[in-house]
Amino acid sequence: MRSKTRIAFLAATAITALALAGCSGTGGDNAGDSAGDGAATSPTVMKLALNQPETHPSYIALEAFGEQLKEATDGRWDIEVHANSTLGNQDEYLQSVSQGVIDLAIVSAPQLENLNKEFVLFSLPKVFDNIDHQMSVLDDQELVGDVYSSLEESNNISVVGGLTQGERSIYTKDGIVETPADLAGKKIRVQESPVFLAMIEVLGASPTPLPFGDVYSGLQSGVVDGAENNEISYFSNKHHEVAPYFSLTRHLVGADFLIINSDTLAEMSDEDRAAFDEGWTAAWKHHTELWKTDTKKAIADAEAGGAEFAEVDTEAFAEALEPLIDEFLTEDSQIALYEAIRSAAE
Repeated sequence: MRSKTRIAFLAATAITALALAGCSGTGGDNAGDSAGDGAATSPTVMKLALNQPETHPSYIALEAFGEQLKEATDGRWDIEVHANSTLGNQDEYLQSVSQGVIDLAIVSAPQLENLNKEFVLFSLPKVFDNIDHQMSVLDDQELVGDVYSSLEESNNISVVGGLTQGERSIYTKDGIVETPADLAGKKIRVQESPVFLAMIEVLGASPTPLPFGDVYSGLQSGVVDGAENNEISYFSNKHHEVAPYFSLTRHLVGADFLIINSDTLAEMSDEDRAAFDEGWTAAWKHHTELWKTDTKKAIADAEAGGAEFAEVDTEAFAEALEPLIDEFLTEDSQIALYEAIRSAAE
């Protein structure tokens, strides 16, 4: 009899405890009370896709962005960065973000060209004089705000802002490329973009589209003879091991963009959106400073690993690339944006 009474008491106690737990908030301030009714809401952890390793400036700056956002919103919003293409390749990110499979991604400018031709400006040679000119433009909402919002209705994608890819150059397996003539007959890996395909063609090589994650094996196996990229990606992805000749063509200052699912962005309160925007500003500035210091380090480390860096005939490359501006800027809106970007440099 005493045993049955004790069992009944324990059962009643357990039920009461569960009921009390269900009525109480589980995370204090970090639970995120919804406005008005005080009901607790679950934190939103946004997945961000990145095709670079954890040592890359993009990963470091974006990780800090997530930490700042989480703190500023009392845990209501957080960012989980997935590096090393673990969520797919860049050409898959657009669809994944559009459909809400992932919330955020870093994509290069050529990935956006097919969605809006004005993004071609950010991939053309000699549009930007240097990184500082580029970043002043990419952060100028009066210049680029309409382009950034142009994909919201059609693709459910909002462009948050840009990150520099630094100056891009050509690296090869067999010898320094001093002039465009030295590229004759070589297969050069490019992103699958009309601008990049045309750029390599006017330089006299054979453009070969290849996912970024396949470049190392492509160089190793001979699928391609070289590629074009910046010094940081060259070293951090160990391409110097299989293509040790880095020719400083500096043919363009490349750009990446942070994109977000528009519905996810719309779910933020005004306060949280302000924290998001403030965190992003800090992130791209942090990234830019990291880029400048890490570029010098990447060159030194690659040289220590056997890579050779060499200056080239810059006038010969500039002359070969000059026709691309007229070829790709065919619409009034493109030309107007180009002229505004060049005016910003002056």
